[in-house]
Amino acid sequence: MGGDSGPLITIPSAILAIENLPKLRLILCGDESVISAQLKLQNFHQHPRITILHCSESVAMDEKPSVALRTKKDSSMRRCLDLVKSGEAQACVSAGNTGALFATAHYVLKMIPGIERPALVSQLPITNSSSHAFMLDLGANVFCDSSVLFQFAIMGSVMAEQVDGIDNPRVALLNMGEEDIKGSDHIKQTANLLKDCSAINYVGFVEGNDIFSGKADVIVCDGFVGNVALKTCEGVAKLVMAKVMKIINESKFTRILGVLLNPTLKKIVKRLNPDQYNGASLIGLRGIVVKSHGNATSSAFYNAILEAVKEVERQVPDKIKDKLELGLVKRS
Repeated sequence: MGGDSGPLITIPSAILAIENLPKLRLILCGDESVISAQLKLQNFHQHPRITILHCSESVAMDEKPSVALRTKKDSSMRRCLDLVKSGEAQACVSAGNTGALFATAHYVLKMIPGIERPALVSQLPITNSSSHAFMLDLGANVFCDSSVLFQFAIMGSVMAEQVDGIDNPRVALLNMGEEDIKGSDHIKQTANLLKDCSAINYVGFVEGNDIFSGKADVIVCDGFVGNVALKTCEGVAKLVMAKVMKIINESKFTRILGVLLNPTLKKIVKRLNPDQYNGASLIGLRGIVVKSHGNATSSAFYNAILEAVKEVERQVPDKIKDKLELGLVKRS
């Protein structure tokens, strides 16, 4: 029921996922009458792998997380997370209120032993490669001390290894310079922890202009820095595309050139299209939770479902637990 458009987006995405993934079963949590009506509009009726769980409440996009946690126990978000906790579902995908999802997931699912806080992680494109870089935290935690950042490094390493199949992923800390003397005390302390941990392939500091360079497979930072960096990058990408389109339409010559370059431009737009990177994972919990952008399109929300499926297949929470135990043993 969440996101800017609710079932208008989530239902078509669910139908597409059911049609393309023969082993997938979906439980649609929300207002049954609204969901059924939307399924009917899509000419999609009863299906053996789709179940509707009626929920009498929903969490508004501007609702305070504490209020949602205390008073909305029959919300679609809460019921969805309850299903993951009970084992009736293996993952939760939501486009709803981000703060409420974090708070409710933390309360319902609890943390993996050894992890203090969940982190929001997402894939980012990198230059000259079809693979990705994983960046965390992207906004779940405003400030993190060195022990929390160390845990993020372990979780990010597991994500890159399990979701993208990267062997011994390179882990870096996002900093204001590459030199060891640069940065805050907690960043320097985190670097020392990672240097002493043979379970992590730590490659040092990277700066903001190296996020997409491919120098690292995992980039670790606190949520304040990560969120600002991500939103800035999204804004720059939109600016570049807008400038390109403006230049193309400036004259007859450039319009003709634009037509000739159209196949190449389409490839660039597709590579930079944020829809394919939609689906940030809230990792560190004893269950899989994937957060979609609230303004996601149907294709973007579909990609969030695919991300959840990948994490279920790779058993990401269990792998994080195993890696964390290994990391702590190797540190000691």
